[in-house]
Amino acid sequence: MGQFVNININYYLILAIFLISFLLSISFTIIVRIIAEKFFIIDIPDSIRKIHLKPVPLMGGMAVFLTFFLSLLVFNELILSESLRPHHWLGVFFGAIILMVGGIIDDKYKIKPSLQIFFPIVASLFVIAGGVGIEKITNPLSNNLFFLDQIKIPILAWSGSMHYFLLIADSFTFIWLMGMMYTTKLLDGIDGLVTGVTGVGAFIIFLFTITTKYYQPDIAFASLILAAACFGFLLFNRHPASIFLGEGGSLLLGYLLGVLAIISGGKIAIALLIMGIPILDVAWTIIRRLVAKKNPFKFSDRNHLHFKLIDIGFSQRQAVLIYCTFSLFFGISALFLQSRGKTLALTFLLFIMAVIIIIISMIEKKKNTI
Repeated sequence: MGQFVNININYYLILAIFLISFLLSISFTIIVRIIAEKFFIIDIPDSIRKIHLKPVPLMGGMAVFLTFFLSLLVFNELILSESLRPHHWLGVFFGAIILMVGGIIDDKYKIKPSLQIFFPIVASLFVIAGGVGIEKITNPLSNNLFFLDQIKIPILAWSGSMHYFLLIADSFTFIWLMGMMYTTKLLDGIDGLVTGVTGVGAFIIFLFTITTKYYQPDIAFASLILAAACFGFLLFNRHPASIFLGEGGSLLLGYLLGVLAIISGGKIAIALLIMGIPILDVAWTIIRRLVAKKNPFKFSDRNHLHFKLIDIGFSQRQAVLIYCTFSLFFGISALFLQSRGKTLALTFLLFIMAVIIIIISMIEKKKNTI
């Protein structure tokens, strides 16, 4: 179990980083909202999936983008104080730009889903080209003498000669980032949900990376910046929202959280626990749509868990609170669990998701028979 650092921690610096990023997020959100309204980049309600009562500006992800990368630049000496190098962040930065450009185009002109996927694919490739990747996966069965403690996989390494070899690690990284992006994209259905869950997730990674066993101050500061950017934006994005993340923003948050999970030492299990309910919801949605012989990425409906919670009587804020509570509980539990414990926690999370689905189905069936 990791123990929290009690030496060499400048709490005033941590507070300063959080407050500066938080205030930047508020400022950029106000500016972006004005720009979106001026250029009529607006989301019009349809009373089906878009359940807001009046038109709401899009493009809010740009505020998070500007806050995150400007704060990284301001505190670059801290961010580059350990193992991370400029080329790592450049890959992440250019990938984020691709997401934001594609997102703004989609917010304004509504491009086809078959074209939308191009932007997250290119963004993932930029991350890999920057040298970010999954080097190892902890084996949850490591206590057994017949199993290795860690399963190491090749990683695409940064090379001065700019020659790269596509190895198996790149596939893990690519699939992970695409999965995280589409999880937050499909989760973005009610006010503040994606922003709140991502903020909680980034804060958990911050806590994890300031423990003595996993002490990584550079990643801790980057995670804290993302958390502050999300919480600042959440003031405007919570119900009733005055601005939405937009296509680029919903992808960006999953992208950044996925990157932080990788660069924090491949702590995929922690991110899975944080995002467990949303990931399982997306997995169930994909399976359900495939069974119905519908393209899971081109077809949309109101059968996501967050819509189901609203349909059975929860408010939008209550639904968001439920998601964030699960993320916070399982995320904090990961701070005190070893590999096998995390595997058991993931299994328990799967059980909870199944119970929730069953209970909601029973409530809906009862309502339909009345």
